[in-house]
Amino acid sequence: MKPLFESEAFVRIAAPVAVGIVLFAVWEVGFRLASVPVYLFPKPTDIFASLLHNGPSLLRALLVTLRVTLQAFVAAVILGTLIAFMFVQSRAIEVSLFPYAVLLQVTPVVAIAPLIIILVKNTQLSLTICATLVALFPIISNTTLGLRSVDPGLANFFRMNRASRFKTLVKLRIPGALPYFFGGLRISSGLALIGAVVAEFVAGTGGRSSGLAYEILDAGFTLDIPRMFAALFLITLTGVLLFAAMVALSQWALSDWHDSETRAEA
Repeated sequence: MKPLFESEAFVRIAAPVAVGIVLFAVWEVGFRLASVPVYLFPKPTDIFASLLHNGPSLLRALLVTLRVTLQAFVAAVILGTLIAFMFVQSRAIEVSLFPYAVLLQVTPVVAIAPLIIILVKNTQLSLTICATLVALFPIISNTTLGLRSVDPGLANFFRMNRASRFKTLVKLRIPGALPYFFGGLRISSGLALIGAVVAEFVAGTGGRSSGLAYEILDAGFTLDIPRMFAALFLITLTGVLLFAAMVALSQWALSDWHDSETRAEA
């Protein structure tokens, strides 16, 4: 049995943490020596102090942003998976509709968010729709690619045994598509957070229903730069945790049988 400090799990956690500590130390010491004003660029200690001082308001804003993010992510997963299933069942449908999925992906959310916010009276719903549109494409593209990337020999075997389309989908295509699907989840979770923050910037909602984007805007107007960076830190930390959760979900689902995870553990 390997010592703890030599295990792969320990190295994966300890190495990034060590790099982060070094970067924060260089940031802190360098800015102290250079006497950089806090209103231009705060030090890590200034940001941490702002987190403690503005903790309740920032956490409340984080919960608002996180709720929109999770709602959009779930909606993107459901819609994207259903659309991918539809694409793989009919090549004509895929050829007809896939360009519009690409169109949604390449259209900046800041361009369509004002229209959605005007048409949808409920602010939270409009924010969720905007974030869903941002997070939708990776689920569609990855899942569709996975459903089509089946082993030709296995596909012929199912065809020889006259398996129905539904049985082929459930027994062959879906298991083979899972690594692609989970790869899409990793991308989509971060995009849902980005879409939620961008939509909040465009909406400019305030009060108790405001998210972290409003906290950043308000801190900028009042020149409270440490508070602005504290809000940015919470957004970044949330994105990292979402990505880590998707990685853990992928490992839990695939580690017992799929090469993408079993080889990583070897």
